[in-house]
Amino acid sequence: MAQTSHEQGSAGTADPDEDSPNMIVYRKIEDIITRLQDESEGVPIRTVKSFMSKIPSVVTGTDIVQWLMKNLSIDDPVEALHIGGLIAAQGYIFPISDHVLTLKDDGTFYRFQAPYFWPSNCWEPENTDYAIYLCKRTMQNKTRLELADYEAENLARLQRAFARKWEFIFMQAEAQVKIDRKKDKTERKILDSQERAFWDVHRPVPGCVNTTEMDIRKCRRMKNPQRVKKSVYGLAEDTQTQSPVHTHLQHSRKDTKEDVEKEIFFLNTQLDRHCMKMSKVADTLMSYTEQYLEYDPFVCTSEPSNPWISDDCTFWELEASKDPSQQRVRKWGFSLDEALKDPVGRDQFLKFLESEFSSENLRFWLAVQDLKRRPLQDVAARAQGIWQEFLAEGAPSSINLDSQSYERTSHNLKDPGRYSFEDAQDHIYKLMKSDSYTRFLRSNAYQDLLLARKKPETEQGRRTSLEKFTRSVVILAYFTGVMNS
Repeated sequence: MAQTSHEQGSAGTADPDEDSPNMIVYRKIEDIITRLQDESEGVPIRTVKSFMSKIPSVVTGTDIVQWLMKNLSIDDPVEALHIGGLIAAQGYIFPISDHVLTLKDDGTFYRFQAPYFWPSNCWEPENTDYAIYLCKRTMQNKTRLELADYEAENLARLQRAFARKWEFIFMQAEAQVKIDRKKDKTERKILDSQERAFWDVHRPVPGCVNTTEMDIRKCRRMKNPQRVKKSVYGLAEDTQTQSPVHTHLQHSRKDTKEDVEKEIFFLNTQLDRHCMKMSKVADTLMSYTEQYLEYDPFVCTSEPSNPWISDDCTFWELEASKDPSQQRVRKWGFSLDEALKDPVGRDQFLKFLESEFSSENLRFWLAVQDLKRRPLQDVAARAQGIWQEFLAEGAPSSINLDSQSYERTSHNLKDPGRYSFEDAQDHIYKLMKSDSYTRFLRSNAYQDLLLARKKPETEQGRRTSLEKFTRSVVILAYFTGVMNS
C-alpha cells in the first residue's frame, strides 16, 4: 500500500456530511463491529491450525450469530443471520475462502475488515485502482492469490482500455508489491485477504448484488464531479482514469463538440415535451371528481345506507349482486377498467366479444391476470399453457400481437414467471380499449341493459307509492265504516 498503515481508522473521512442516510447506517454497523472485536466482551479471535499452516485472526460464522443474538437481544437465529448478512454485504466482515460476501451459521472462517477499508471512508475506487490490484495478484505467484476466471477477464478488459498508460499501472503495482514484501508474513496474509474483500464489495463476483451501485452519497457526488476523489493506492487522479463505461462529463475540462451536440439534443427534446396547462389539469380533476361523486358513499348519501357508518350490509350485497343496478351499469361506460373490475360487466363484455367472434383477446387478458395470482410452483406450467392456447403456432385461440411484443414474450418464456406476458397483455388491453370496448358501449346489448335497469327502478318506485296510497285509503275507509256503525 502507498499508505503506511491500514489501521488509520475512519478518522480521515473524505465527506464531512455525516447526516446522510448511508453514513448513519455505517456508524451503527461500525458500533456493532467495534463491540464484536472487544477483547473482553467480543467474539474470540483466534489462530486456527490447518494442514501444514496456520490461519491467523479468524472467527466462525456460528460465533458471530450467537454473539448477535446474545448482545442485540435477538430471539430468532434467522434474524441474527439476516443482520449479519447485511453487515457482511457492506464488507465489514468477510469469509476468508470465498468471494461471496454473506454470513453462514456454521464453522466457516471469517475475518474483520481493516478500518481503513470501511465504507464510511467514502471509497469510490477507479478502474485504475482495480487494475493495479489485479496486476499485484499476478505478480505474487501464490495459489491463494490466483485470479478467478471473472478477474482474469476483467484484467484483460482493463488492459485493453488503458493500453496507453498500462506501463504506469504496472510500475505502480510493482512498487506496491515491494512494499508488501517488507511486512511480516502473517500480517501480509491478513492484509491480502482484507484488500481482496474490499474489491469483493466494489467489484463483486458476477451475479452478486453490488451494494455500492445505488449508494445515495455516490449519486450525490456524481452530480458534483468537481469534488476530489480518493484513490485506494494514493495515485494522482485525472479525468482519463476511468473506463468508457464509467466515464461521466467533467466540468473541469473543456466541452468537446460531441458534448455540445448532446446538450443541444437534450434541450431540443425538452422543448418538444408536451406540457399541460394547470387550468387543464384542474378541469380534468374536477370532471373526474364530478363523474365519480355519486359512487363515493362518504360524500353522497347512498341508497341503501352507507355500510361504513351503519350495520346494514345491503349496499355491499347489491354491489356484489349478479343483477346490477343502473348505477353499476352506467359505471361500465366510464372506462374499460371499470367494466373489467365488475364481474357482471366483465361477463357482459365477454358475451359481446363472443358475438363478434373475438373473445380470445379478453380470455387471454383474463388468463394472464389469473397467472399473476397463481402459486409460484404452478406458474411455469400455466405460462406454457397460455402460450400454447393463445400464442404458439397453430394455437386454437390465436391472438394478434405486434412483432416486438411477440419477441419479448417468447424471450421471457425461456425463464417463465408471473409477468412473462406483461408486454403482450398490455398490447391486447390497448387493442380492446381502442376497438372492442367502444363498440360495446354503442352496442344494443349495453344500451338495452342500461335502459332495462332504469325502467324497473322507476316502475318499482311508482308501485311502492301506489301501494302506500291504496293502503292508506283502505285504512281510512275501515275507520270511517267503524265510526258510522
